[in-house]
Amino acid sequence: MQTRWGILGSGGIAKRRTIPEGLMQSESADLVAVYDKDPEINREVAQRFGAIACASEEELLSSPCDVVYVATPVSEHCRQVINAAKAGKHVFCEKPLGRTVQEAEEMAAICSRHNVKFGVGFMMRFHAQHQEALKLIEEGKLGTPVYARAQATCWYPPIPGAWRQDPATGGGGSLIDMGCHCIDLLEMFFGKVASVYCTIGNRIHAYPSEDSAIVALEFQCGAKGIVEAFFNVPDESTKNRLELYGSNGSILAEHTIGQGELGEMTAYFREIPADYNAQQDRDSREGIRIAPKPVNMYYAEVEAFSRAVLFDADPPVNAQAGVWSQKIIAACYESARSGRSVPVA
Repeated sequence: MQTRWGILGSGGIAKRRTIPEGLMQSESADLVAVYDKDPEINREVAQRFGAIACASEEELLSSPCDVVYVATPVSEHCRQVINAAKAGKHVFCEKPLGRTVQEAEEMAAICSRHNVKFGVGFMMRFHAQHQEALKLIEEGKLGTPVYARAQATCWYPPIPGAWRQDPATGGGGSLIDMGCHCIDLLEMFFGKVASVYCTIGNRIHAYPSEDSAIVALEFQCGAKGIVEAFFNVPDESTKNRLELYGSNGSILAEHTIGQGELGEMTAYFREIPADYNAQQDRDSREGIRIAPKPVNMYYAEVEAFSRAVLFDADPPVNAQAGVWSQKIIAACYESARSGRSVPVA
């Protein structure tokens, strides 16, 4: 038993990752049709992966697919998700859902009204080491959450027509594109964010979207956090670090944030409460290496959504998660404009 997938936006992330690593490997999904505004790319993808090359969005929505995967620029998401839902298709949409909270809420409402599943592509939740870290936190190994940090950077120079470099097509820059992943991940570990203080700017690149963003987070549980999202740091020079601290220790990782399933993660826990150490000595004890069997995140998210459709269950990353993420990002941009802390409604 399989779901049948059609893709709007067959180039980009769909061609690079989601099709070959997710759909082609899935036991629960079958790729049947693709559409892209670039006919040459669309023909290439269709031929490579054995799908129907549709000449229009309407043709794809009329194809025998059960699920429409929306992997187009953000400015296209709202219209395409709504049209897919009205055609009776379940929808899996890349993040962010839209450019604004209003767009995200409209998509969620239409999908609910037409009784179709609506999933969001926060694939980093499925990383095996992230899941293992979550298990340790839920078991109380970290103690009371205190502080979290997530870093996502890359080198993204000016490219003619690049939709992520213009707020009109992408909704923003490094914050909405990469920072939303980091915030979503930290919420998985520490719970919902209560308020944000954000600063953005363009340090290196002069395109309209920001190339630099830092967000200070206040979690509802009382913990604090920092998210760093930059489009102006060379890829080979960054570790994309994840750091989780609590009253009983820490979980520290490098390179688990990103598109790959590998990385290094180590936990440092103490078993019993310690007295105050005026010398603040840090011994050289090795931590606990966290190295579960790697899981391809694109495979995992395709499987999870397909099974939700097949067994009539709520997708693990659902419309509410996508709308909530949009509200946090909107609060971040408001904070950057106003220069003050902004609560997340």
